[in-house]
Amino acid sequence: MDKKDRMFEIWGDIVEIRPLIISIFTSAILTMGAYFLAPSNGRVKQLFFGLAGAVLGFVISAHFIKPKRIVITERSKRG
Repeated sequence: MDKKDRMFEIWGDIVEIRPLIISIFTSAILTMGAYFLAPSNGRVKQLFFGLAGAVLGFVISAHFIKPKRIVITERSKRG
């Protein structure tokens, strides 16, 4: 399979399927894990633990899965 076949567009951005699936599963596992590890005496605590798990999943995904695009900036000729 060609590399181009493994890429598709989501919300106007071209992404590879493998890193996308890895990051979704990482965030989902950490979110649900934190939710179920939260003390069961309060629904609000469970919500915040789940939210913290989602943020942690995002940080881990952003750290380990690097962007594939190349951004080139040009300076204008005006001062």
